[in-house]
Amino acid sequence: MASVKLEDCSQTLELNVNIKDEEEEEKIGTSVSHGRLRLSLMPVTSTVRTDPACLSPSTLSPNLQSLGPDCDSGAQFALQDPEMASVKLEDCSQTLELNVNIKDEEEEIGKSISHGDHVETFSKSREQQSNHGAKRFHHCPHCEEILPFLSKLKIHLRIHTGENLYSCTDCGKSFTTSTKLKVHQRTHTREKPYSCSDCGKSFSRLDNLNTHERIHTGEKPYYCSDCGKCFKTTAELKVHHRTHTGEKPYSCSDCGKSFSRLGHLKIHERMHTGEKPYSCSNCIKCFTTSTELNVHQRTHTGEKPYFCYVCGASFSRLGNLKLHERIHTGEKPYSCSNCLKGFTTSTDLKVHQRTHTGEKPYLCSDCGVSFSRLDHIKLHERVHTGQKPYICSDCGKCFKTTAELKGHQRIHTGEKPYSCSDCGKSFSQLGQLKIHKRKHTGQKPYSCFYCVKCFTTSTELKVHQRTHTGEKPYSCSDCRKSFSQPSHLKRHQGIHKGEKPSYCSHDGKCFKSSAELKVNQRSHTGEKSYFCSYCGKGFSRLSNVKIHQRIHTGEKPYHCTDCEKRFSQQSNLKRHQSIHKGEKPHQFSQTS
Repeated sequence: MASVKLEDCSQTLELNVNIKDEEEEEKIGTSVSHGRLRLSLMPVTSTVRTDPACLSPSTLSPNLQSLGPDCDSGAQFALQDPEMASVKLEDCSQTLELNVNIKDEEEEIGKSISHGDHVETFSKSREQQSNHGAKRFHHCPHCEEILPFLSKLKIHLRIHTGENLYSCTDCGKSFTTSTKLKVHQRTHTREKPYSCSDCGKSFSRLDNLNTHERIHTGEKPYYCSDCGKCFKTTAELKVHHRTHTGEKPYSCSDCGKSFSRLGHLKIHERMHTGEKPYSCSNCIKCFTTSTELNVHQRTHTGEKPYFCYVCGASFSRLGNLKLHERIHTGEKPYSCSNCLKGFTTSTDLKVHQRTHTGEKPYLCSDCGVSFSRLDHIKLHERVHTGQKPYICSDCGKCFKTTAELKGHQRIHTGEKPYSCSDCGKSFSQLGQLKIHKRKHTGQKPYSCFYCVKCFTTSTELKVHQRTHTGEKPYSCSDCRKSFSQPSHLKRHQGIHKGEKPSYCSHDGKCFKSSAELKVNQRSHTGEKSYFCSYCGKGFSRLSNVKIHQRIHTGEKPYHCTDCEKRFSQQSNLKRHQSIHKGEKPHQFSQTS
């Protein structure tokens, strides 16, 4: 073992050199730089103290001579002892002292201290090295990393010193090693020398190819100790660990929001800058990420690369496929804390919770009506704009929504996909089936605020409430008569047109409505569909059974305003009122 110590009045530089007799695993000669000072060391067998400023010529080899007493010009010398180290000093602006010591073989080799940075060199004794094939390990004084070779340590130290010796001629970027520079230059030359033998994809870096090949092999050598999940790279594992630790080392300088990944922060910052660097070549629409662009381009190409293995449905986005699969699995991972109802997406849950809070964050700018859902306000706005963007290809009729168009098209196709499980009746729309089922269940969920009467649909309730409010929003353009229901207006307009579209095949009579025709036909068939619940008597009209039942109940809803006498039928009231008016409607002429 050679111990070399360089000293001057203010600084000390000490270096250990390990000398091996068998096979040299590292080059014995060692070079150390100090400012403009360079030393080349070879093994020695004795200890010598020298002062470059006052070297005696007798100590120098006969074939060498001092270059001069001026230290700035440099000095080169070799000791006469053949085993002595050869030392070359350049730029002798400082006076240094050199000690060379040889230690016993069995002693553990000591430590080395370099000037400027404290570097510890650990090695085992020669006997231990021969038994275990051990090498020296070099300890970084800054980050405590241990490296196997001194050359590796020198390169590593440049990370801390910021020293970049190799510069790119294209962009001026600097690098600590020539290898890193060479790899970087491939970004300019587009060179990709490493190819995958499985798929032919090329890479500019060998480590990128190695990582890529794990896609084919399925190898995931990096294992999370917390959850057991495996990853292809240490970088992926490191990022994953943050899900357990909650670490978010990257913060936005504008809003302070933190992120676990640098890429997520960069994407987030584009919200503040408005930057959208990815543009669609088909429609010039711009996006903040390449992923959003790729998904958008599928709207032009029609590509749907994600397939459902259960029903074969295809999707352009992986997220949409995962949501769809919950239809088959019945999975509803999001539940309402108020009513425990489950939902397939967090968005559906959020919208549902507004039914409990009453929140309606979407406001119509035209009429001020509020909505709990964004799609509802968009549909509502078409009432003001009159927009009906969906057109039926069969009849040209337009609709505000795709759902309305789809339901309408079943009129042309005759499709009735919704069937009642109780009676088997089919319907073209799901809403119609739900309303129909209430006939079997007797459910009437809509109750009148004024009289507590209940109805099966909200439309029926709305029409009924007009009997209390007196509202008649439908008026005849010919006589200005108003009606509470559009069907009543339509029937009335037939009077002006002289229309009687409903024709009786038995007696040839015409009727303004199909309801009137149906009643007339019962007079021919003798059908009595309505029965008294008290005595079982049958009637052809519902109104007749209601009048009849007043005999049993004693109800007399019609009263005279002059004498307060009451009647069970309106016709009886009118006949009675003629007495007060002096009318004699049934007067017979006297014959002489």
